[in-house]
Amino acid sequence: MRYKTGMYGGSFDPLHIGHIHDMIRAASVCEELYVVLSWCEGRESTPKELRYRWIYSSVSHLSNVKILLIEDKAVTKEEYDFDFYWEKGAADIKAAVGKTIEAVFCGSDYLGTERFERLYGAESDVVYFDRKEVPISSTELRNGIFRHWAYIPPACRPYYVKKVLIVGSESAGKSTLAQNLSLAYNTNFVSEVGRETCQAAGGEEYMTKDDLIENLVRQKADEIRASEHSNRLLFIDTDAVTTEFYARFLLSDEKEILDCCRLADAICQVNRFDLILFLEPTVDFIQDGTRNETIAADRVKYSRQIKELFDSRGLEYETLDGDYLYRFDRAKQLISERFGIETV
Repeated sequence: MRYKTGMYGGSFDPLHIGHIHDMIRAASVCEELYVVLSWCEGRESTPKELRYRWIYSSVSHLSNVKILLIEDKAVTKEEYDFDFYWEKGAADIKAAVGKTIEAVFCGSDYLGTERFERLYGAESDVVYFDRKEVPISSTELRNGIFRHWAYIPPACRPYYVKKVLIVGSESAGKSTLAQNLSLAYNTNFVSEVGRETCQAAGGEEYMTKDDLIENLVRQKADEIRASEHSNRLLFIDTDAVTTEFYARFLLSDEKEILDCCRLADAICQVNRFDLILFLEPTVDFIQDGTRNETIAADRVKYSRQIKELFDSRGLEYETLDGDYLYRFDRAKQLISERFGIETV
């Protein structure tokens, strides 16, 4: 190894491929590389715990890399640019490392400033990495994360994925729209767990409290797993609010209904959807062997009841009526307006 101890620091807000590229290069020439995560409560766009996790996940295979968290008190990034914070930061880093830092690694945008040379003195070589090699910056990402999605490491992507929930009454076209949109945006979707449990039960009229509990738990777990492999967007067919409706509709025992509603409420408290599309029953009802004929006989009534549950929780949604083509085009329009994401 060329150096015994090296240091590479930054706020990594957010972490990008250029950071990881530089960490790999720095680690390859050091016996020990300290990656220093600078943080200040209230200044960053992402919590330090997440950024630590992202770095750890990306370089945990490099046994000679250690991660340090160093706090500073600069309220804004502009304030941090004063010499006082840089000097204090360098002193804190030296104290935390506890040994001579033989090499300090940084981007070529600092070349010519002599900043690191002044801070770390003659005992440290300053090694510059060409910023043009991976042409991205955290500032560019914060100003347009989806325009630069290719530079976001896999560990970071679930945090930025926009979740689009698709809901409505039975046979309103939820599954079709979720699948069509996932194909159009080259991403994935979460299917309705209730379809599987209903088929296993032999029909809705035979479903039990345990089936509905499974729907609630598995639907949330599937959403978490799917977000880890999504491309900018994740489409989700049905949620806990809709399952609460079915608990009230299918079950007769008040305690069982209450148990399901309590779990649904707990899941609703932690759910975060960036866009909710409520599909009105304006397409033909299709009986696939799992759908309830009582609901089929008055689709508008039961659709309104589901909508009232969303209203009671203060959940905002966009209503989509019309045929399949209109819904598909309107959903794309809303995604473009809300997130600036196109199908290309």
